[in-house]
Amino acid sequence: MIASGKTLPELGLIQEDIPEPTGFAMQCRVTTEDPSQDFRPDTGTISVFRMPTGMGIRLDDGPGFPGAKITPHYDSLLVKITSKARTRREAAAKLIRALREFRVRGVKTNKSFLLNVLQNDQFLDGVVDTGFIAANPYLMAPLREQDRAQKMLKYIAEVIVNGTPKELGAVGGPPASVDPIIPVVEEPANKRPKSLKKIFDDEGPEAFARAVRSHDGLLVTDTTWRDAHQSLLATRLRTIDMLNIAPATKAALANAYSLECWGGATFDVAMRFLRECPWDRLADLREAVPDIPLQMLLRGANAVGYTGYPDNVNYEFCKMAKDAGMDVFRVFDSINYIENMKLGIDAVGEAGGIIEGTVCYTGDVSNPSRGKYNLEYYLNFVRELEKLGIHVLAIKDMAGLLKPEAARMLVGAIREEFPNLPIHVHTHDTAGTGVASMLASAKAGADAIDACSDAMSGTTSQPSLGAIVASTQGTDIDTGLDLHSIQSLNEYWEECRGLYAPFESGQKTGSSDVYIHEMPGGQYTNLLFQSTQLGLTGQWSKVKTAYATANRLLGDIVKVTPSSKVTGDLAQFIVANDLTEQEVIDQAESLSFPKSVIEYFQGFLGQPPFGFPEPLRSRVLKGHTIEGTDGLVSFEGRPGADLPPYDFKAARETLEEKWGKVTSEVGAAPDIREVDVMSHALYPAVFDDYMLHKTEFGALSRVDTRTFLSGVKVGEEVAITLEPGKQLVIKLVSQSETDRDGIVNLQFELNGTPRTVSVKDKAAGIEDTAVRPKALKGVPGNVGAPMPGVVLETKVKKGDKVDVGTPLVSLSAMKMETMVASPVSGTVLRIVVTAGDQIDGGDLLVEVEED
Repeated sequence: MIASGKTLPELGLIQEDIPEPTGFAMQCRVTTEDPSQDFRPDTGTISVFRMPTGMGIRLDDGPGFPGAKITPHYDSLLVKITSKARTRREAAAKLIRALREFRVRGVKTNKSFLLNVLQNDQFLDGVVDTGFIAANPYLMAPLREQDRAQKMLKYIAEVIVNGTPKELGAVGGPPASVDPIIPVVEEPANKRPKSLKKIFDDEGPEAFARAVRSHDGLLVTDTTWRDAHQSLLATRLRTIDMLNIAPATKAALANAYSLECWGGATFDVAMRFLRECPWDRLADLREAVPDIPLQMLLRGANAVGYTGYPDNVNYEFCKMAKDAGMDVFRVFDSINYIENMKLGIDAVGEAGGIIEGTVCYTGDVSNPSRGKYNLEYYLNFVRELEKLGIHVLAIKDMAGLLKPEAARMLVGAIREEFPNLPIHVHTHDTAGTGVASMLASAKAGADAIDACSDAMSGTTSQPSLGAIVASTQGTDIDTGLDLHSIQSLNEYWEECRGLYAPFESGQKTGSSDVYIHEMPGGQYTNLLFQSTQLGLTGQWSKVKTAYATANRLLGDIVKVTPSSKVTGDLAQFIVANDLTEQEVIDQAESLSFPKSVIEYFQGFLGQPPFGFPEPLRSRVLKGHTIEGTDGLVSFEGRPGADLPPYDFKAARETLEEKWGKVTSEVGAAPDIREVDVMSHALYPAVFDDYMLHKTEFGALSRVDTRTFLSGVKVGEEVAITLEPGKQLVIKLVSQSETDRDGIVNLQFELNGTPRTVSVKDKAAGIEDTAVRPKALKGVPGNVGAPMPGVVLETKVKKGDKVDVGTPLVSLSAMKMETMVASPVSGTVLRIVVTAGDQIDGGDLLVEVEED
């Protein structure tokens, strides 16, 4: 009728007769476009696709479903989501809820942009114009969702298809098929009125030391959570297995001196092999066991690393550890170098921790012919430690060399000279004398000793906790621990150790030859594995003999990480090159020694108590200088004393740029934390590798150990608790055969929803398709593809002269044609693509040599 000439009033359509709107409708178009890259279309295979539902929501869906391949040839639209409500803000709120429920994995989407727009007050008030996006650049910020479930499935699938990750070093049998039974232990009836932890928290470290010294009976530190598994299972014990037994441990060991659970090798191994954050482990254990002191091993001026660090790193590390829940810091130096000890002691003291100053034991004080490490040597060192203000003295016998008579003599002499200083003794049971030595120490005046659960004790680990508890019952050195409760813990560890069968070293008995080679218990299993990896299988006896040789060559030193590593590296070098002790000395100028050996002689660990051996040192160092110095051959004092302060602020900015900052979106990936910056300061390469793994596979600390090591079988179902109230029930439904491209498809159910994961079978022997080179960032002449797509035409040829803006390549993607222009003036060096090539965003297209 309008076409025939009728006006709106003639048709009865006037503004006054139109009713006021009673509601609002709003629509979002979800596309496979990346807002942070100027809405560049993305391509790939959708692995997860979960649509939202609810009142007032309408969906007009497109090509989205699990397994759908998004190509550059079609519209990027996935779905239109429309909401209706009484007000504009209510409609926006419904869309926000729907978008947050919407799950798409495998391709990037514009979901972050839509959420940012819908939460913008200017948009919600309806006052926007064409400059809205330009005026609000944060709208383009990417959404960093955790995607925890799919990443975890990807890891499990990878393990199912390709086996336990090789870097874990699993050389033994498969994990046990039986889950350990978690016992319930009641709090002890004789629990002290005020725990040592409470005394420390309320009154400080000096009051803690007085309480230890005045305690009736023998106190015990349980090392099961650190040194025991470091000595037996290559430090592979995972946090989840500690947390499972934590409630029972909290009750059974309520009267303990401490639980050793952190520091030493556990810090880097957590990131490097177990893919866990060591700081999260400490925080979780502190929360699980709030009323027993936690203890760590601090490597003097080396924090928990293997090298020297700037002083501010050591101080900040100790402060962070104390804030995260650490109480007792056992501070040691690997060669008893007092200058290194001073820094560690000062750092712990400033942080407010309990300073357990340590003298590392080697030799045999009960044998006058053993040499320079006699009783007077140790008393002199303890005198120096006592002057530095330590709260507790630790005697660290890392190789199990402290014989019962030597323990009586050493502890007795220290107790006589220092009647008010608490004494804590640590040993390894390599020769089988550990229990006897600890009882002798206690009788001679030690206040506390180290032991561990029976199932994790013996050989290169600590002596048996059960044996010590039983042996002292009813005596004046009674531990006050209940043997039945201790056995409940032991039954758990007996079964739990079966899960770690892949890391068993094969040791079946103790060995008294430790008195000859003096190898630390914590190093024994690691060095055995390393020797196998280096092709020295079958030559372990030679390695042990060479260890004693290496110790003599180095000057008969205290051997504990990292000095023990130097000795081990030299021993393996001697065996691998079939050298005698004299040949090492004679040929030192021409031999290519391990880096650790050269750095030892350069003074990287400090100055050994009796000096460096000559002429070996001079010969080893001939032609070597310390990198980063003006021709310096060796350090004369503490190696880290002259290092410039570490720039934590700059490091944080670098890490945030590399790994991203948190957005306001619920469920987003965590921001870089202060503890992450510290982990990077100590182990930069290890931290970056850990973050790469976490980016690909997510956080894995809550995955049970059997699944972490061997995956699941078809039909098997596992439950994984991510956090309180959030559990994943995972079932492997089917596993395909390897296809012609070397791909295995695994079908899972995740909380009842189908999920598919495809994994490359590394054993199939099928080479990966050639990967196109990427354009180098920061190199203007490296011209990359701005988006995935197909090359329509190349506009230049090799040798052509081009100016800024000269067309180079024409691309097509998602119905959109793009001309890639030269960003610089210069000469075309090479053209990497040709018409018809399928390319990904960032692929190198043309290389131009800039004028």
